[in-house]
Amino acid sequence: MCGIKPNKPNIMRLFYLLVLFLLACGHAGLAQNTGVLSGTVRDRATQQTLPGVTVALEGSTLGTATDEQGRFRLTDIPTGSYNVRVSFVGYESLLRANVVITSGNANIVSLELVPAAQALGEVTVTASRAIRVATAETPLSVQRLSVEEIKSNPGGNFDISKVVQSLPGVGGGGTGGTAGFRNDIIIRGGAPNENVYYLDGIEVPVINHFQTQGSAGGPAGMLNVSFIEDVTLSSSAFNARYDNALSSVLQFRQREGNPDRTQGNVRLSGTEVAATLEGPLTQNTTYLASVRRSYLQLLFKIIDLPIRPDYWDAQFKVTTKLSAKTSITLLGLGALDHFEVAVPRKSTPENDYILRNTPSSDQWNYTVGASLRQLLPQGYLNVALSRTQLDNQVDFFEGGTAFRGDESRRVLLTRSGEAENKLRVDVNKSVGKWQYAYGTVGQWVEFDSRYFNRLRRAVLNPDGTVQQPGVDVTFTSDLSFARFGAFAQVTRSLLPADRLTLSAGLRADGNSFTDDGANLLRTLSPRLSASYALADKWNLNASVGRYYKIPPSTLLGFRDETGRLVNKNNRYVASTHYVTGLEYLPTPSTRFTLEGFYKQYRDYPVSVRNGISLANLGSDFVALGNEAVRSTGRGRAYGSEFFFQQKLTKNLFAVAAYTLFWSEFSGADGRYKPSAWDTRHLASLLLGRKFKRGWEMGLKYRFAGGAPYTPFDFEASRQNYLTLGQGIFDFRRLNTERLNSFQQFDFRLDKKINWPRLTLDLYLDVQNAFVLKSPAPASYTFERTPDNSDFVTTDGQPVRPDGSNAVPTLLRNDAATVLPTIGFIVEF
Repeated sequence: MCGIKPNKPNIMRLFYLLVLFLLACGHAGLAQNTGVLSGTVRDRATQQTLPGVTVALEGSTLGTATDEQGRFRLTDIPTGSYNVRVSFVGYESLLRANVVITSGNANIVSLELVPAAQALGEVTVTASRAIRVATAETPLSVQRLSVEEIKSNPGGNFDISKVVQSLPGVGGGGTGGTAGFRNDIIIRGGAPNENVYYLDGIEVPVINHFQTQGSAGGPAGMLNVSFIEDVTLSSSAFNARYDNALSSVLQFRQREGNPDRTQGNVRLSGTEVAATLEGPLTQNTTYLASVRRSYLQLLFKIIDLPIRPDYWDAQFKVTTKLSAKTSITLLGLGALDHFEVAVPRKSTPENDYILRNTPSSDQWNYTVGASLRQLLPQGYLNVALSRTQLDNQVDFFEGGTAFRGDESRRVLLTRSGEAENKLRVDVNKSVGKWQYAYGTVGQWVEFDSRYFNRLRRAVLNPDGTVQQPGVDVTFTSDLSFARFGAFAQVTRSLLPADRLTLSAGLRADGNSFTDDGANLLRTLSPRLSASYALADKWNLNASVGRYYKIPPSTLLGFRDETGRLVNKNNRYVASTHYVTGLEYLPTPSTRFTLEGFYKQYRDYPVSVRNGISLANLGSDFVALGNEAVRSTGRGRAYGSEFFFQQKLTKNLFAVAAYTLFWSEFSGADGRYKPSAWDTRHLASLLLGRKFKRGWEMGLKYRFAGGAPYTPFDFEASRQNYLTLGQGIFDFRRLNTERLNSFQQFDFRLDKKINWPRLTLDLYLDVQNAFVLKSPAPASYTFERTPDNSDFVTTDGQPVRPDGSNAVPTLLRNDAATVLPTIGFIVEF
């Protein structure tokens, strides 16, 4: 979340001590121990279990076959990392790379096979496609991360939202124009709130602690990596079953609990301590459950930082097999967040600024859901019912935390709640070369809000009369409405050897609240994708599609001073994607892709107050959309990206990505201007090496071009600083300045020690190991006296309320930040 200004000699001394500690531990646990790999193999299209499938560990003689229920179990496996090869007649081979076997926990996996093209026949063809992660419906712009890639990611701190930022086209906190301590996910130049998230097929709107209401970013992720099997990111060509996505669909697939015995782990990371437990409840029921607790508030108190983030979260999954064809999954995710600032022991201009401009907040949220899967002839039925609720409370007072509770000094108050109840039903079938799916979704949305925000203090003449009135926004609101939608998708293989695959989808969404919400023709969103096998190692892919997103409830629920819902006439935001790409699969473990994309936006909300597109407010820290807007904005994001991936081969794995893009949005003046995340360049490089005796090392480098930012209006900032605790931007010069480029190098060293039924994973993780400065806009403040006891004034008198005798200054925020962490995972 925040960093420590580094002292290089102390950091190097700490680094050497931690390495020596790991080396000392390396002499323990050298005796060979064994572990277990078990799981299920299914047909991806029909979800039918597959008996007789061969499951083998590459580089060894170990292997087995699935039983009549499609299950397999391999025991007495020497601990270490393996590539798992899965093969079956009539299906493409599957390669699951870097499957880690430990003695502490059995590794439980769920594997899905894709039917092979009927006329290809050559083993080399199916083998070369083993690493491909695309589907017929989404043949391009898709990436997948395994759980081991998430756990071992240098600088990732087991936070899935941070790890995703290493993928092509993905920017985030520190690289995309948002604050460096946040998990705002910015895909191909789109806003952070343009993404949707699904956990085992159930939509989860909140995946970060301290979330920005109406968006999705926050400082720390909520999902426990111990639950995750893999994460799939689709940045275009979305399947028609997913609604409300403009930039990406992130699917988090959770594994099932161990059906054979109770097991668990305890993890200490750089921000939290987590405990996870799993096992069988009955013969046909398994569970996963975890609790996590942050200790950042204690760490920051020790190192004398004024911020105090404090959170809890909990997660569970229960899976029951009701019959051979029917299963039900119950899942839940929830968090309690508290954030405040406290007066530090040492007074500095930086600490004073934080005290003056940082609100306190309390937030809680949860998502609970049930998913029923019924196998049908040549397909399956999904029924998912879920509820999400969020409560958000924010307070901010003039002068900062010292004046908390003084209503005459209140600058901001938010009391806001949201609840969404969702029912999703879809049918999926595979008949010969045809695959089709259709379904519907219904939601009941509730929103209530009490909001006050002082945007500008009144400017007075010398005689006390008002020269310029103050600007306050205040309203109380509540609303409830229905959302509904339907979709259909059909896929067909064509030409000899099924070289061409076409997929077409159509969806429409509506609601009972907005003026034209019942008109489904306004949100009719067709999409078409194609994949052509140029050769056994080359694929040419293309897609075009239109996608829609309803404005957030914080915007729809805004009322003016008369109590009127002024944003009821807003339309769904529309985005049309055009993407083409080339994919090269030279070996079963190597993948190259090159893609070009163009995204065109229309009906984007534009602020009535300042004429700015809300596309530039996606990193606001309180709530997005508490104002009157008009659906008049346009936008465009376009560019190209390159991606290389080498799965674990000879104990080495690597990922490289580069994206060149432009992102521009128009406001009330109709002129395109760079968005806040228009960094132009995004690059990342990840290299991992596994050594003998349980050692592993990872290196990660990220680069981003300079993000645009808006300079301050110095006169308005001077008049309002004492009230607001920060400067006021000059939107006449929107995003006319740029920061320096962002660079960060992260390092990670792991040592696994296996004893009978117990594994200890010790790790050293250093974020920003080269101590590079992280660019950020300067903060507007008033100059303070050398002892930091008061403001400097031009006349030696106390600073006036309008700041006219203060000395304005800009506080730099580009100090280098380094975060060394030593942690452990105990599996039992």
